[in-house]
Amino acid sequence: MNDKPEIITLCGSTKFKDKFNEINKLFSLQGKIVLSVAFFTHADNDDITAGQKENLDDLHFKKIDLSDSIFVIDINKYISQSTNNEIEYAKSKGKKIIYYSEWIKKNE
Repeated sequence: MNDKPEIITLCGSTKFKDKFNEINKLFSLQGKIVLSVAFFTHADNDDITAGQKENLDDLHFKKIDLSDSIFVIDINKYISQSTNNEIEYAKSKGKKIIYYSEWIKKNE
């Protein structure tokens, strides 16, 4: 048994809040360490400043640095520009990229 649990960062549009929560619970029950977003600005209409958004974006990239992989929540294959930036960053760091749209086909 591996003593070090997999660390995975969830990425995707914050309008998919319910899916973020569902996947977070599922992976946590599987023994993974799940890193996610702090605010669901699209789903909850959270009002944050441009500076706060920039800080949160930077923090999310640091979460990717800590991760073994990222899990892209791409409902109907929707990927925002922000999520695409996270994917490209993860690729540049040699992280494994898992897409929900492909993962769900294998796990149905």
